[in-house]
Amino acid sequence: MAGRIALVGGDEFRDGCEPMDEAILAATGKSAPVTLIVPTAAAFERPDLAAQNGVRHFSSLGADAHTLMALDRDDAMDAGLASEIASADLVYLTGGNPAHLLEAISESALLNNIASALERGAVLAGSSAGAMVMGSWMRFREWRRALGIVDRIATLPHHERADPDSTLLELDTSAPDELNAVLGVDGRCGALSGPDGWTALGPGNVTVYRSGAWRQYTDGDNFTIS
Repeated sequence: MAGRIALVGGDEFRDGCEPMDEAILAATGKSAPVTLIVPTAAAFERPDLAAQNGVRHFSSLGADAHTLMALDRDDAMDAGLASEIASADLVYLTGGNPAHLLEAISESALLNNIASALERGAVLAGSSAGAMVMGSWMRFREWRRALGIVDRIATLPHHERADPDSTLLELDTSAPDELNAVLGVDGRCGALSGPDGWTALGPGNVTVYRSGAWRQYTDGDNFTIS
């Protein structure tokens, strides 16, 4: 996979996200990256507003931002709609309902085109639900298999609400054995992949749970989880 991944902990497109999202845009290597906001996860929560907020936010940062209104399984299977991914430098999956997002885009034309975009070097970002579905597994009421775009990783968003010691105990007894690491990502923060690992972005923490321990990283810290 040639492209890069950004796992955002939620509260996307809000004040305070600008430095993180500037770094995500910079990862595209383009001066005015074509950015597609995909509000599938927000299908039952004013997806039009979520998409418009994303376009407004990224446009203010210099992106050439647009909406891709794939809201359900039929939309995700629509080859014409999915073809819009071909021009994207950044694809951004908003927050919302992770179960709906997973069901809508699994094995779809949209997902196939996202995979092709990654192969040619585009960036794929997801916030909250959008980040959750990218791992091999996700925890939403219970553990379930996810898309596997990021292998052997799971993401816990809005992690500023969690106690790391309590989370570690829970993960030790419940997380699937095949996971290499679980990332707890605070709102308005993210983890951006790169050729040599990951970089924490934003004003809060990225908490990495691995091998029976946890460690926190702050803005600009680099870490590996392989």
